[in-house]
Amino acid sequence: MFTYKTTGTCSKAINYEVENGIVTACEIIGGCPGNTKGVSKLVVGRKVDDVINLLKGIPCRNGTSCPDQVAQALEQYKQGLAS
Repeated sequence: MFTYKTTGTCSKAINYEVENGIVTACEIIGGCPGNTKGVSKLVVGRKVDDVINLLKGIPCRNGTSCPDQVAQALEQYKQGLAS
């Protein structure tokens, strides 16, 4: 399980897991519960690249959003920087 500290959003962090290029778990900590739970359920089972392409750049406030932060977390994962 990896944890990504979010910036610029109501959410505080994203816990996620990837196996063989597929997102197998995603939990957004904080933020609007209905939206974050919905986004989390929608990304599980999808390819990392597909999730990035779908969510990257979605704005909410401060030029980012919880979905955009999921995309950024997965980009960090792809770069080998996830922890």
